Amino acid sequence: MTLKFQPQKLEFHGTIFFVIDRNTDIALVRTALRRSRVVALLGPRQCGKTTLARHFVARDSLNYFDLEEPQSLARLSEPDTALRPLRKLVVIDEIQRRPELFPLLRVLADRTPLPARFLILGSASPDLLRQSSETLAGRIETVPLEGFRLSDLGATAQGRHWLRGGFPLAYTARSEADSLAWRRQFLQTFLERDLPQMGMSIPAEALRRFWHMVAHYHGQIWNGAELARALAVSEVTVRRYLDLMSGVFMLRQLQPWFENLGKRQVKAPKVYVRDTGLLHALLGIASQRDLEHHPKVGASWEGYAVEEVIKALRPDESYYWATHGGAEIDLVLFKNGRRIGVECKRADAPVLTSSMRTALTDLKLDQLYVVYPGDKAYTLARNVEVIPLAQFIRAA
Repeated sequence: MTLKFQPQKLEFHGTIFFVIDRNTDIALVRTALRRSRVVALLGPRQCGKTTLARHFVARDSLNYFDLEEPQSLARLSEPDTALRPLRKLVVIDEIQRRPELFPLLRVLADRTPLPARFLILGSASPDLLRQSSETLAGRIETVPLEGFRLSDLGATAQGRHWLRGGFPLAYTARSEADSLAWRRQFLQTFLERDLPQMGMSIPAEALRRFWHMVAHYHGQIWNGAELARALAVSEVTVRRYLDLMSGVFMLRQLQPWFENLGKRQVKAPKVYVRDTGLLHALLGIASQRDLEHHPKVGASWEGYAVEEVIKALRPDESYYWATHGGAEIDLVLFKNGRRIGVECKRADAPVLTSSMRTALTDLKLDQLYVVYPGDKAYTLARNVEVIPLAQFIRAA
């Protein structure tokens, strides 16, 4: 993958807008549409789903339905009459508002010959994923969409991207203060409006406290008992909160890899806030200076690198590995039959550690990469390479 595209600035009446090509995500959707009859583009609100869909079908086309617009809802008052005559690609935005469309989509996707394929957009929620997988089994492919990738933006954007995160309006805000204000408003709206609209009845204040607590545990091994005590709820409850927030793409549970090595290995997941911009808003980090002096800066960088590596490499499986003796590797990735280790270091010049040596030997890694925020690549040992994060993404 090559970083060809840089953000372009356009100025209109004194206001600067960024135009950023999302070619990786466009290619993923295009590939999915070639092999699947229905493609679900799922992600949180404001991550750019609608903008991406307009690369395929113009919003004023008869083949585009936005279920937040009265006109589209009126056109779908008789859904079979509206959808059956359409040809080529049909986009249905905010599909979670009309779950009764899924059985009809199954019928329309089973036609032979197939006159139309469907791109459905929705906010990731457990109910939507369950309905789509149950009703459209064998017909649907899901493409997750989060925010901008570093590969969308270019290596020079790394600092801004790490601080502000990937949500388009947070990244492109005119100032750090404006970006932080947008992210704080997003957190509030997500808890108070978006989750209830998905049918989740957990009180917003309970999830707000949980989310803030997880931000302080970002990059650590999950300890449900400790969080339950801090929040004065049961372990079952905090586990339910964790699964819910993971299911809507706000948190990542990175599962442990373990095998019969004759060593006691950690078997609990590590937990990350997936978007570092939201992490920093939860931690009260307002600027690059704040970030550099914050005690969670190393954990923040680790989570940022983990997300970007996984998005760039698109491995078959992703894990971390740790032993109770202290050996640990941030990522164990399986890709095309190869076993790849990735260690994320926020250091000027990473060196070979005993954990890396242990991981190479015990896990029989084909390659170990140490990704860091610097600008030079070098070799540490046989099959161990230090590589800047942006360079790793270019080569992925």
